[in-house]
Amino acid sequence: MATIPLTLDEEIRQIGYISRSTPKDKQVLMDEIRRMKKEKNAVILAHYYVDGDIQDLADYIGDSLGLSQQAAATDAEMIVFCGVHFMGETAKILSPDKKVVIPDMNAGCSLADSAPADEFAAFKAKYPDHIVISYINCSAEIKALSDIICTSSNAVKIVESLPKDQKIIFAPDANLGRFVAKKTGRELVLWDGACIVHIDISQEKLAALRQKYPEAKFIAHPECQEHILSQADFVGSTTALLKYVKEQPDEVFIVGTEAGILHKMKQSVPNKKIIPAPASENNTCACSECPYMKMNTLEKLYNTLYYEKPEIFVPEDIRVKAEASVLRMLEMSKGL
Repeated sequence: MATIPLTLDEEIRQIGYISRSTPKDKQVLMDEIRRMKKEKNAVILAHYYVDGDIQDLADYIGDSLGLSQQAAATDAEMIVFCGVHFMGETAKILSPDKKVVIPDMNAGCSLADSAPADEFAAFKAKYPDHIVISYINCSAEIKALSDIICTSSNAVKIVESLPKDQKIIFAPDANLGRFVAKKTGRELVLWDGACIVHIDISQEKLAALRQKYPEAKFIAHPECQEHILSQADFVGSTTALLKYVKEQPDEVFIVGTEAGILHKMKQSVPNKKIIPAPASENNTCACSECPYMKMNTLEKLYNTLYYEKPEIFVPEDIRVKAEASVLRMLEMSKGL
């Protein structure tokens, strides 16, 4: 099907700037990105879920915890965040004096969108004796309403570090919350949010895949649904999944998370067979892919560096409150 060119207004609305003509040769394009990055004293941070070419260009690739730590520590003048909108917000929260840009302003997050700030504030008001632990996959407004931020890497540790009689609201991912509650034995009040990618793994297709590869280890991210996690040989964050594949002697792995992680896995263990967990019929890809992460492209990254747009801004009153909850997480996560 032919692609209909965007009008000027549509393009500005979609990505936040007027796209310029980019080099057609991929190697030239990548070389130009490297040149501009050095020239502008910029750092490129990329999540494991973005396109492999962008990962190869990045100064740092990681999960939400690692990216937050890098955003807080960098001395670059500009942070180019290849991920989704809330990640750029987190970088701005931690580095307010730096320019933070992302390749596409519309690269959102279904999980973050599942927790509107006004609705969550009303929910929180029903539990005045509870503290709020929010998964980092949320908006700046939700972070500002939270006491502590967590990631899938440190959620269990953070909950376990609190007094057993401390009442807790856990938001916005209910699947991660149920996993943490089971691991810690704590009763958590859960906000009912979810990631469209992790809940889209097909039970039937997974069963068929495991039958085809009976020797495979199935590993999964805790954002997956309980009936998927119950079948997993290992459950962990994206970084933990990568480490598991590298350290285990097994030769075949089925990976239950966004398929972008396979790029780094295959680089790390080129002799092992890495298979993405299958998605349901309503997914246009055979594997689980995040449409928002895939909005990051080399062409958009080039234009972002050229124009230094679209830029992330966070209102200062929101930023200060959100910073407190994120810094509390970073302090509690030292050594991870």
